[in-house]
Amino acid sequence: MITGTLKSQVDRVWDAFWSGGISNPLEVIEQITYLLFMRQLDDAQTLAEKKANRLGAPIENRIFGPEEQLLRWSRLRTLEPGDLFTRVSEEVFPFLRRLGGVGSAYAAQMKDARFTIPTPQLLARVVDLIGALPMDDRDTNGDLYEYMLSKIASAGQNGQFRTPRHIIKLMVELMAPGPRDEICDPACGTGGFLVAAAEQLREAHPDVLTDAVQRKHFHHSMFHGYDFDSIMLRIGAMNLVLHGVEGADIRYRDSLSAAGDVDVERFTLVLANPPFAGSLDFESTSKALQRTVKTRKTELLFLAHFIRMLKAGGRAAVIVPDGVLFGSSKAHKDLRRTLVEDQRLDAVIKLPSGVFRPYAGVSTAILLFTKTNSPGDTKHVWFYDVQADGFSLDDKRNPIEANDLPDLLRRWQSKLAEPASQFPEPVEGSPWPELTRARTDQSFCVPKDEIAAQGYDLSLNRYKEVVHEDVDHQAPGEIVAELEALESEIGAGLAELKALLG
Repeated sequence: MITGTLKSQVDRVWDAFWSGGISNPLEVIEQITYLLFMRQLDDAQTLAEKKANRLGAPIENRIFGPEEQLLRWSRLRTLEPGDLFTRVSEEVFPFLRRLGGVGSAYAAQMKDARFTIPTPQLLARVVDLIGALPMDDRDTNGDLYEYMLSKIASAGQNGQFRTPRHIIKLMVELMAPGPRDEICDPACGTGGFLVAAAEQLREAHPDVLTDAVQRKHFHHSMFHGYDFDSIMLRIGAMNLVLHGVEGADIRYRDSLSAAGDVDVERFTLVLANPPFAGSLDFESTSKALQRTVKTRKTELLFLAHFIRMLKAGGRAAVIVPDGVLFGSSKAHKDLRRTLVEDQRLDAVIKLPSGVFRPYAGVSTAILLFTKTNSPGDTKHVWFYDVQADGFSLDDKRNPIEANDLPDLLRRWQSKLAEPASQFPEPVEGSPWPELTRARTDQSFCVPKDEIAAQGYDLSLNRYKEVVHEDVDHQAPGEIVAELEALESEIGAGLAELKALLG
């Protein structure tokens, strides 16, 4: 969690841009990201140089060649404002645009990167402020960047691009990506899901970076992200590079258009929080997708698209608004029926409505499903009711002690029959304890037949049972006797009162 000191430092950088005449939050964060990127490129090469000197070996993954040493952050910080402005605008930005190599997805996103800081004085001030930020720790870097991304939400409609880091981390841990996965976020924004998946793979499968074949796959064919906002894509591309993924496929694409048709049955894992825009121009939507689900609701179209993107056996963890779970339209029902009857719906995780505050109060859930193309694979659906996520559910979102997410993850991971398995569907006689939990518990399983009987309604409250406190019930005769005794007491009291009054 970002500290007050670091938060105030970032706020000073932000305020400097606003006072300097740049007030568009997306433009501010884009320019800050360029400067952070420049600093971290220099830090990465410095680290590689120290390692090479210690081992007496050549520098690995050299970023700055001998002729580019003057473009390093450590050199830029020593320049006078006028010289700094000239070097950054005329030399550093062309260097950033060609950094990923000709034809790379990174180069495609960075070709339109523009330096828009208007004056040498503003650039010099911002460089000094960014130079003072503590960026030696990966977690601190993540908190810092997450705090900046949260400021995008204040712009209103752009809030859809940010998913809280702890929710992203949960979804990645639930899916446990493997070294052979091909991972896609079709509405990637700043690339948060892809970054988290890369971090998880490094921790759980260190051989992804030591084995030559695995390393090539990790850097060049494992991660794919699409969006139709060019600024967000540039931020996303730099975010992946800063987190050690050299050649991620981050590109401009409207995933719901015909351009998305090329991704049918291509990926083994989808992680996403698609925009809930409500509706769109039906004419611009992929005709193949329209044949799958007739609707203008983007959340339904994205869900249908996720299914068709996956290879057989592929898995998905996606955030959907609650309306997807119980909506009564034909499109809603047909899509839920497809998940339950034709694929394998693994879990419905209900999130509290404050998860996306302060910029959205929408109620959401996480759907976990596996594409099997085999009717009858869904035997049970696991439901979990998240009531606390470690933060207050008001606009402040302060850290609190109550947190269901570790328990959720532990209960889900207990589904593993053995370490090598990929979340097998529980069957009768399975030792998975969730199958025997009562409907009054925080999590429980519901048989597929019961869900079908309820019209494929996936709302947790449809199946959850509420415990009521026991109330003492009296027999009618006991109640009559008590009333008669009360009547007798009242009569005696009245008689005594009359006697006193004379």
